[in-house]
Amino acid sequence: MSDKIWLSSPHMGGRELNYIHEAFDANWVAPLGPNVNGFEEDLEEFLNADVKVAALSAGTAALHLALIECGVGYGDEVICQSMTFSASANPIAYQGAIPVFIDSERDTWNMCPIALRDAISDRIAKGKKPKAIIVVHLYGMPAKMEEILTIANEFDIPVSRRCGRGVRVYL
Repeated sequence: MSDKIWLSSPHMGGRELNYIHEAFDANWVAPLGPNVNGFEEDLEEFLNADVKVAALSAGTAALHLALIECGVGYGDEVICQSMTFSASANPIAYQGAIPVFIDSERDTWNMCPIALRDAISDRIAKGKKPKAIIVVHLYGMPAKMEEILTIANEFDIPVSRRCGRGVRVYL
């Protein structure tokens, strides 16, 4: 078998190299620069809400920051789906917290809302309410977010979701 089936092949639209040259020419390789600042400002304006945007190096970094913002620390439990990338669960370990893995459901292969409710109820019954929920939209297939958010709201647990390379946090 000589042909590869790529999980997530990159796509370049054509102008990316211009921005790379611009960053090098202006000596804005690190830490950031006007393009990143402009992107953050444009996104804040587009969202038209009382939000702050921070561009980070990776989705894993965003999940890590989200867990810090949720106050997750050593010994806390964080719910994460079982079928995911290690990068979705690693930030839990970075905080010294314990991942509680939830199985997938058949329709999307993402976190099962029924299993989520059962796990939260079980953990609370054992005196260990989870501090956060991390949901991954695996392979571009959206998770059942309405059901998941309803459950999270019922138990007052913040949710962060990873979709592709971006992370959105619901606090």
